[in-house]
Amino acid sequence: MTGLAVALALLAALLLAVGSVAQRRAASLVPDDEAGGLGLLRRLVRSPTWWAGSVGDAGGFVVQAAALGVGSLLLVQPLLVTTLLFALPLEAWTGGRRVTGRDAAWALVLAAALALFLVVGEPTAGEDRAPFAAWAPTGAVLVVVLFGCLALAARRRGGVRAAALAVATGIAYGVLAALTKSVVDLLGDGIVPLLLGWETWALVVAAVGGTYLQQAAFQAGDLATTLPAITVGEPLVAALVGLTVLGERVQADGIEWVLIGLLVAIAVLATVVLARAGAPPADETVTV
Repeated sequence: MTGLAVALALLAALLLAVGSVAQRRAASLVPDDEAGGLGLLRRLVRSPTWWAGSVGDAGGFVVQAAALGVGSLLLVQPLLVTTLLFALPLEAWTGGRRVTGRDAAWALVLAAALALFLVVGEPTAGEDRAPFAAWAPTGAVLVVVLFGCLALAARRRGGVRAAALAVATGIAYGVLAALTKSVVDLLGDGIVPLLLGWETWALVVAAVGGTYLQQAAFQAGDLATTLPAITVGEPLVAALVGLTVLGERVQADGIEWVLIGLLVAIAVLATVVLARAGAPPADETVTV
């Protein structure tokens, strides 16, 4: 099942990359005076590019759910960082740029760090579902951080607003991933347990809220500001939930923990470097 989960996670990353590039290009065209609320949504729903990106996102979510059905959060979610490896060449190609040798080298570093993490850490599965009480401590911390990001975004503009919205998006999508694993388990019990489960409705809230926050982040800033926080934030939050709520574990001992910490730091650094290298220039005109 591990091989199937890895293959599905990589396919999901590809679909999500197509979706994020298309949606960012559509959202970047929305004027600042229409950046909030219904103004943003009205502009986006009239964009064929945004709808194409939404199809990619939806397909990626379905495949991600399938991956979580056969693999743990600690296995599947780190692999979704490869969304960036797919997104940056697509962004460069659609913007008439090229991927440099330096970018390719950092891409290899990121891929190697992820592969070594899976080999060294050997993440194990936990429970598919957990009672609401088990979610409460971790959920409370995430809610506080989420509303802190939203408060900061409401007071600031430019890069700070984009970064705050991107972090909030990463939190929402990380929780969404964890809830997806629970909802897939509920789905196996039938439609009635699915509709009665609190996780189903929490998933809907996380999906709708995360989608809106992502569009707002893409409108407020470029990929260099938004995509790293979203791409890294989602698996980190999902891993936190997996470890603290669902009982998943990393099989490491002694010096292996030091190596795992180093690999995570390298993966985060590579993600940030690649995103900044692949971002379009600030004065570039984007067309849909």
